[in-house]
Amino acid sequence: MRNWLLAAAVGALYLLHQDFWFWDAARPLVFGFLPIGLFYHGAYSLAVAGLMWVLVRYAWPTHLEADAESAPASEPPGEAGERS
Repeated sequence: MRNWLLAAAVGALYLLHQDFWFWDAARPLVFGFLPIGLFYHGAYSLAVAGLMWVLVRYAWPTHLEADAESAPASEPPGEAGERS
Protein backbone atom coordinates (compact mmCIF):
# COMPACT_ATOMS: atom_id res chain seq x y z
CA MET A 1 0.00 0.00 0.00
CA ARG A 2 2.85 2.36 0.86
CA ASN A 3 4.41 1.95 -2.59
CA TRP A 4 1.11 2.88 -4.25
CA LEU A 5 0.87 6.04 -2.13
CA LEU A 6 4.42 7.03 -2.99
CA ALA A 7 3.79 6.39 -6.68
CA ALA A 8 0.59 8.47 -6.50
CA ALA A 9 2.50 11.31 -4.81
CA VAL A 10 5.12 11.24 -7.58
CA GLY A 11 2.36 11.28 -10.20
CA ALA A 12 0.55 14.15 -8.49
CA LEU A 13 3.70 16.26 -8.28
CA TYR A 14 4.44 15.45 -11.92
CA LEU A 15 1.03 16.80 -12.90
CA LEU A 16 1.34 19.83 -10.61
CA HIS A 17 4.62 20.77 -12.31
CA GLN A 18 2.61 21.93 -15.32
CA ASP A 19 1.42 25.14 -13.66
CA PHE A 20 -0.52 26.51 -16.63
CA TRP A 21 -2.80 28.52 -14.32
CA PHE A 22 0.00 31.03 -13.52
CA TRP A 23 1.54 31.32 -17.00
CA ASP A 24 -0.10 34.65 -17.84
CA ALA A 25 -0.25 36.16 -14.34
CA ALA A 26 2.39 38.36 -12.80
CA ARG A 27 0.03 39.42 -10.06
CA PRO A 28 -0.74 39.00 -7.21
CA LEU A 29 2.63 39.58 -5.69
CA VAL A 30 3.45 37.31 -2.75
CA PHE A 31 5.10 39.18 0.15
CA GLY A 32 4.67 42.35 -1.93
CA PHE A 33 7.52 41.63 -4.38
CA LEU A 34 7.48 37.99 -5.53
CA PRO A 35 5.41 37.09 -8.62
CA ILE A 36 2.93 34.29 -7.96
CA GLY A 37 4.48 31.97 -10.56
CA LEU A 38 7.92 32.23 -8.98
CA PHE A 39 6.46 31.63 -5.52
CA TYR A 40 4.61 28.57 -6.84
CA HIS A 41 7.80 27.19 -8.36
CA GLY A 42 9.68 27.70 -5.08
CA ALA A 43 6.95 25.96 -3.08
CA TYR A 44 6.83 23.18 -5.67
CA SER A 45 10.60 22.70 -5.40
CA LEU A 46 10.35 22.35 -1.63
CA ALA A 47 7.55 19.79 -2.03
CA VAL A 48 9.61 17.77 -4.51
CA ALA A 49 12.64 17.87 -2.20
CA GLY A 50 10.45 16.61 0.64
CA LEU A 51 9.05 13.83 -1.51
CA MET A 52 12.56 12.80 -2.58
CA TRP A 53 13.56 12.59 1.10
CA VAL A 54 10.53 10.37 1.78
CA LEU A 55 11.34 8.18 -1.21
CA VAL A 56 14.94 7.71 -0.11
CA ARG A 57 13.91 7.09 3.48
CA TYR A 58 11.10 4.60 2.87
CA ALA A 59 11.49 3.22 -0.66
CA TRP A 60 15.25 2.82 -1.04
CA PRO A 61 16.18 -0.70 -2.23
CA THR A 62 18.44 -1.73 0.67
CA HIS A 63 18.94 -5.22 -0.76
CA LEU A 64 21.02 -3.67 -3.55
CA GLU A 65 23.34 -2.07 -1.01
CA ALA A 66 23.75 -5.37 0.80
CA ASP A 67 24.69 -7.05 -2.49
CA ALA A 68 27.21 -4.31 -3.31
CA GLU A 69 28.83 -4.46 0.14
CA SER A 70 29.23 -8.24 -0.02
CA ALA A 71 30.80 -8.21 -3.51
CA PRO A 72 34.62 -8.31 -3.63
CA ALA A 73 36.27 -5.00 -4.45
CA SER A 74 38.12 -4.93 -7.75
CA GLU A 75 39.96 -2.26 -9.69
CA PRO A 76 38.43 -0.94 -12.92
CA PRO A 77 40.04 -2.43 -16.05
CA GLY A 78 43.06 -0.62 -17.42
CA GLU A 79 44.18 0.94 -14.13
CA ALA A 80 46.31 -1.90 -12.77
CA GLY A 81 49.95 -0.90 -12.69
CA GLU A 82 49.39 2.54 -14.20
CA ARG A 83 49.67 4.47 -10.96
CA SER A 84 52.85 6.32 -10.13
